[in-house]
Amino acid sequence: MTVEILTGENYITAVLKGELDHCTAAGAREIIDARLEKYTPRLCILDFSGVSFMDSSGIGLILGRQRVASVFGGSVRVKNPSRYAEKIIKLAGLEKMILPENCKV
Repeated sequence: MTVEILTGENYITAVLKGELDHCTAAGAREIIDARLEKYTPRLCILDFSGVSFMDSSGIGLILGRQRVASVFGGSVRVKNPSRYAEKIIKLAGLEKMILPENCKV
């Protein structure tokens, strides 16, 4: 799993690539949390376009980043989930966290 962080005026985007599972989630979490704490953005976008596999650890990653971002009034949204990842996100009741495909941030 690799994580590339892109910064904007009031947001950051974490571009995730690879498998998001128990073994890789901790490393991604550390990278994203460090940037959340440094920039305190109003919005953190988790770009799942490069995620080839996701298990329940992906749900933990999303919810944990929401908890961190909420400390300073921020929120988290998921962008470009695969059909499989989107299904897991929806089964967890988090469909409101998915950005529409045509959303420009």
